[in-house]
Amino acid sequence: MKLIIVSGLSGSGKSVALGTLEDLGYYCIDNLPAGLLPDFAKQMLRSADNAVNRLSAVAIDARNMVQDIHDFSDVLGKIHQLKVPVEVLFLDAKKETLIRRFSETRRKHPLTSDKVSLAEAIDKESSLLSVISEFADLRIDTTYTNVHQLRDMLAQRVGKKEGDGLSVLLTSFGFKNGVPVDANFVFDVRCLPNPHWDPQLRKLTGIDDDVKLFLSRQEDVMSMLADIKHYLQTWLPRYAMENRSYLTIAIGCTGGQHRSVFLVESIADGLRDECSSLLVRHRELI
Repeated sequence: MKLIIVSGLSGSGKSVALGTLEDLGYYCIDNLPAGLLPDFAKQMLRSADNAVNRLSAVAIDARNMVQDIHDFSDVLGKIHQLKVPVEVLFLDAKKETLIRRFSETRRKHPLTSDKVSLAEAIDKESSLLSVISEFADLRIDTTYTNVHQLRDMLAQRVGKKEGDGLSVLLTSFGFKNGVPVDANFVFDVRCLPNPHWDPQLRKLTGIDDDVKLFLSRQEDVMSMLADIKHYLQTWLPRYAMENRSYLTIAIGCTGGQHRSVFLVESIADGLRDECSSLLVRHRELI
């Protein structure tokens, strides 16, 4: 039995997430008042022998009453008292991306009005939902993610997650495009030798053999790789013991094309035997 609470900013992909969970076998409800979540959890317990209700997902957003959102901590506490396993999935995206998405689809933001512009509505919603964001077990930044990629990510992180084990996402990124807001750990590898300055390697990526050969010959790169692998192999089991469900580890270089990609791939090779639910993503190579 599991209850997933789906929330996030309008335009960040909540409908896609709910649809994906439904495809994964979850019984889904959109925009249930947050104050009714404990009653819904009780109904799940009463219907525990009904396969339809063993996995449920409920979306809550800014259309909820403000007080219900402010009381979200109490709502979660009541669900925990019922001993219903619950996870909070929060979807986020950069403000400029949300503005572009609303402009392209011509949809109306739920908080806009004659006196509230789209930009102001996004800021207001972000502030309102920050209460829920603080409790997120899994937070996904969809700024650089399209619909198909979001579906795939959810299918792998939620659908293929092994029981109550820890699901780990290893992602490379470029600092020039900003740090992923959903990262639990960020490693900065911009101090390492950069293949970008070799004209023959500039257009390649950290997945290509020539770049891998160049980086593997650099003492600093291999030392950094060993240190990060040791840190993760030491501490990931500790996080798993603390009943963490999801962890996102981001490794960044300047452009997110060479060094960070190479390190993510190398670290993943060393963690696959120890981590049953491991996902690799290269943000700038999408």
